[in-house]
Amino acid sequence: MERPQAEIKHFALVNAAGNRVVLSNLGAGIVAIEVPDSAGVRDNIVLTYSKPEDWYIDGPCAGKIPGRYANRIAKGKFSVGGKEYSLAINNDPNHLHGGPGEQCYANRVWDAEEFEGGVRFKLHSPDGDAGYPGALDIQAIYTFSEDNVLRLEISAVTDAPTVVNLTNHVYFNLRGQKAFGGDGVRSHLLKLHASRFLPGDSTLIPYGEMAPVAGTPMDFTKAKPIGKELDADFEPLKFGKGYDHCWCIDGFDGSLRPAAELSCAGRKVELLTNQPGVQIYTGNWLSGCPDSPDGYKYKDYDCVAMECQAFPDSPNKLQFPFRPLLPGETYCNIIEWRFTAE
Repeated sequence: MERPQAEIKHFALVNAAGNRVVLSNLGAGIVAIEVPDSAGVRDNIVLTYSKPEDWYIDGPCAGKIPGRYANRIAKGKFSVGGKEYSLAINNDPNHLHGGPGEQCYANRVWDAEEFEGGVRFKLHSPDGDAGYPGALDIQAIYTFSEDNVLRLEISAVTDAPTVVNLTNHVYFNLRGQKAFGGDGVRSHLLKLHASRFLPGDSTLIPYGEMAPVAGTPMDFTKAKPIGKELDADFEPLKFGKGYDHCWCIDGFDGSLRPAAELSCAGRKVELLTNQPGVQIYTGNWLSGCPDSPDGYKYKDYDCVAMECQAFPDSPNKLQFPFRPLLPGETYCNIIEWRFTAE
């Protein structure tokens, strides 16, 4: 894939222990997270590629911030301010992650500014950009603490009513790059702080109700291997070729709350957010994406993404906890990844 016209730059956040997060101005993305296991062995635990340009319009949207609306909008249509808008269809028959190619914020080079302990990325999206109303100014601020907490604060303001849903699309395999292969993330233990999920149709658009997970393969209220019921004879899993669904975080009130816990190979990541949902995507279509730096060819189910966000198709579901962003307001999504060895 060709490089974008602007220069791609990487930025490293390193704490006193020598643990490291590498960020990119392409899509304000996460390129690497290097943390130790219980034996003190440090490795990169996220999906990464061999060349900076490999992240440009990659299928998995690895580590980047998609938008203006992450996830799906049914048939690419929504209304705000009494007017209907039509967006590009890039996940037939729906609109996904803000649109194809450079319509998606993940495939643009953001402005970047380093500061003590972090990096601030900025992007201006003009009125009408990719079909969305209102000019949007976005900031994404990453910090990495001495106790291995990676924090992302995404904020945005607009000059006209619009819809916004921004997240980070990083993929994890806690075994690390040196141990890729085998059963991928099937043996990773996943716990979700969510007793309900959003069932949907064959195109992964939610019907609109929040259904209990109890008694279904969607029940991760207690930690279990991702692969335990990944291949179950269960309609939502068949629709997604695995997990590609949104869970409704228990007790959502707009404050920072636990969303998920993932563990394997002596490493654990706890995920917190102020958003109502966490989309779990088990890398069901990773095959064919760019190779790893070691030349490994990624396979389906090698990694898992845990995306903290508003519910899919929220602009068309008035019963969901979502409303348009208005002038004078600030959109804010806070995500924390807390890394420990166990």
